[in-house]
Amino acid sequence: MIIRIMGEGQFDIADVDQNLLQKYDNQVEDAVNAADEEAARKALHALHDYVVGHGKPVSDDFLGTSEAVVPFVDATLQEITELLTGEGFIPDPA
Repeated sequence: MIIRIMGEGQFDIADVDQNLLQKYDNQVEDAVNAADEEAARKALHALHDYVVGHGKPVSDDFLGTSEAVVPFVDATLQEITELLTGEGFIPDPA
């Protein structure tokens, strides 16, 4: 699966712990649902750090699409909300 982090590029997350990835994604969604901007930003930072730290950067000349888009880490609660789907940012592979 390819994830795009806005302003940073794309990352291949096929080889990361999908359960941990979903945990971080769920934390963002839970914070947004609670309208807790501080918690949403902390959770978004954790998700971002996990994807960047464990995913593999995709070449700039890759022409495929991203299966998920994650906002930049300084996004507001409104900007985060606009990108969330019913499954968070990252679709559950199960």
